[in-house]
Amino acid sequence: MNLRALRARPVLVPVRRPPVSASGAIPEAALVLFDLETDQGVTGRSYVFGFAPWALAPIVGCAQGLFAMIEGDPLAPLDLEAKLRRQLALLDSPGLVGLALAGIDMAAWDALAQARGVPLVTLLGGTPKAIAAYNSTGLWIQAVEPLADEATALLAEGFTAVKLRLGRDDFAQDLAAVRAVKKRIGEATLMCDFNQRLTVNEALRRARALDGEGLYWIEEPVRHDDYEGYARIAAKTVTPIQTGENLVDTFEMARAIALRSLDFVMPDVQRIGGVTGWLRAAALAHAHGIEMSSHLFPEFSLHLLGATPTCHWLEFMDWAAPVLQEPVRVKDGFARTPDRPGAGIQWDEAAVKRYSA
Repeated sequence: MNLRALRARPVLVPVRRPPVSASGAIPEAALVLFDLETDQGVTGRSYVFGFAPWALAPIVGCAQGLFAMIEGDPLAPLDLEAKLRRQLALLDSPGLVGLALAGIDMAAWDALAQARGVPLVTLLGGTPKAIAAYNSTGLWIQAVEPLADEATALLAEGFTAVKLRLGRDDFAQDLAAVRAVKKRIGEATLMCDFNQRLTVNEALRRARALDGEGLYWIEEPVRHDDYEGYARIAAKTVTPIQTGENLVDTFEMARAIALRSLDFVMPDVQRIGGVTGWLRAAALAHAHGIEMSSHLFPEFSLHLLGATPTCHWLEFMDWAAPVLQEPVRVKDGFARTPDRPGAGIQWDEAAVKRYSA
């Protein structure tokens, strides 16, 4: 089975609760949908998140350029990824090029699982199962007063855990937000995320003040690649430090672990290098005994966490749901991996046309 064509379609998808974090607002989800066609009628599907509308056309261009290097090659994801990385040795693959590469890699693995007639998690050596999930679709930076009611609404969607965004200029407001939400949700799990908003010294001050507030983790308090700064924070904070969504490869992840800059890790499948990159990251987390969660992309992350030895939490984001025939569902705090072949992605073509960019 050989690769025949790649279709990459940009869409701008409405978001139910548009994100407003300490690092900025995202009014709609800028996605590129991938359809990787083979010469035997199997089509692998994936999508990547472009962050902003202006990034969509460059991602499409990168994807088509990368596909030209592998057109006609056998459907062998590890070989395809190795070939593309050899071709990119001088350019390297962070940024938009890396997103396009990951999208192709994800679609190739989806196609291979479909060709074998098994779910992606089964192809990877695991089994479809229920994964603990937290609702990450709300509790953005806003006035404190509505947060408790919104937390209740998020839990009512089938969850027992939610994530709250912090990083206001006035830390007293952050602390009030944590206490208001925690008081309302009681024994439910509460994570928080600063979205890289703070300096190291300010992060130390706020993290120590948050110790004892019942938070499950403190996520990305400072710039994502300041591993030394993270190490200082982790060493002086009782609440576990979560980071990793911006790691672009396992070499960065190995350095972050070596510097003891994290307690938990949560790679993003499109940044870490697609399914292939995730598998390497999962092996690294396993070797160091670090619990590994996901970032975004629940459709793929469910399968990948099912094959991750230190599987921790699935971050639930529904940004792609409007263009999917069967979005991921959560019940009683768990998302169940679909048992249909591949990653289980089928486009709602009417919606894709409606939201075309």
